[in-house]
Amino acid sequence: MELTARDFERIPRENLHVPVREFARLWLTAERRGDALQAQDREDSYLTGVQVTCRWLAGAIVTFEYATGPVRDWAYAPITDTREKAYEELVELETQAAELAVARSMPGRPGFADGALATLAWAWRRSGVPPIDVENAQAG
Repeated sequence: MELTARDFERIPRENLHVPVREFARLWLTAERRGDALQAQDREDSYLTGVQVTCRWLAGAIVTFEYATGPVRDWAYAPITDTREKAYEELVELETQAAELAVARSMPGRPGFADGALATLAWAWRRSGVPPIDVENAQAG
């Protein structure tokens, strides 16, 4: 996913408890790493969990590929799959759902829920460290 300065300007500040600049650097780094893996036909489920969570927290509009063609819509919540745009109460509920998913070792892509929870714990609860090492990337 290619990010622009406009993507970072639209991040709802109330969805984060870390500085927007730090969040933007994390999101940009996650997207760049994901793009690099995709170019190699590889995937990292933990990183995908981080990417999906960042997109949702940022209120990003993403393109979904369907059999009928591409559709642009709000990014979906990583654990509950809701297409509702993130807002404070919903972010807290999603964080709780991520905690349960990790605790119960929910089936699916190993590491995805861990990546989502690590991102929510850091960005929303301001707990721990960023979920991935963040390079000195410029946001936008």
